[in-house]
Amino acid sequence: MENKDLLDITKAESLESLWDIYTSLMCEFGFDRILYGRTRFRTGTNLGDPSDYLALSNHDPGYTEFFVDQGNFQDSPMFRWSFNNVGCASWSNVARMIDLDQLSPKELAVVQKNREFNVVAGYTVSFPSISHRFKASASLTARAGLNQDQVDKIWQENHIDLELLNYLFDLKLSSLPHYTGEVVLTKRQREVLEWIGDGKTTQDTAIILGLTPATVEKHLRLAREALHVNTTAQAVLKASFLNQMFVVEN
Repeated sequence: MENKDLLDITKAESLESLWDIYTSLMCEFGFDRILYGRTRFRTGTNLGDPSDYLALSNHDPGYTEFFVDQGNFQDSPMFRWSFNNVGCASWSNVARMIDLDQLSPKELAVVQKNREFNVVAGYTVSFPSISHRFKASASLTARAGLNQDQVDKIWQENHIDLELLNYLFDLKLSSLPHYTGEVVLTKRQREVLEWIGDGKTTQDTAIILGLTPATVEKHLRLAREALHVNTTAQAVLKASFLNQMFVVEN
């Protein structure tokens, strides 16, 4: 990995371009399938509302449907590790837990399903955060033909580059707008939320934007519906978390 590769990550202007750069670089190290997930609405026991998750994957669609869409990731041993820890962990931990009979029937079922999709060797990265509500992790699956011993050797020899690449990706992604599920605000919805977030009243916002108060209220209502929240204050907070406010348009 060269400095130019890291510069390309910092210059990425969209989630799509960032993901393409990141997955391409990870593939050079032997990790050709990646599942990245994040939420800013975690509780003490779960990740919050599934509609608020951001999930990125270049796995086979059938695997993504099983693991993410059907919620089976919650019974993955390495997901459970990432939920409670920060750092990088080898999937050799799974084999160790099996040997020690530490996995539940549901966890064993997920491990078996992983094997069916040839998701057998890799690493998990759990990213740090200053907020207990936030959680992000990446599941890095090694290409077919590599066993866990080989993957551990790759990681040991390249851990600085790999950790730098993953942490830089996560940091850059946090600065880009996230369009999770059906949450996509229109330009006008963002504008009214921005002015309300700046402390303006509905009347103030109407004057600033040259609208009627009723029209401002309509856009606020549609923004609340798009964000699946009940109050305008919640809408401002959620839109801010998703980086969908104060977006610079090209």
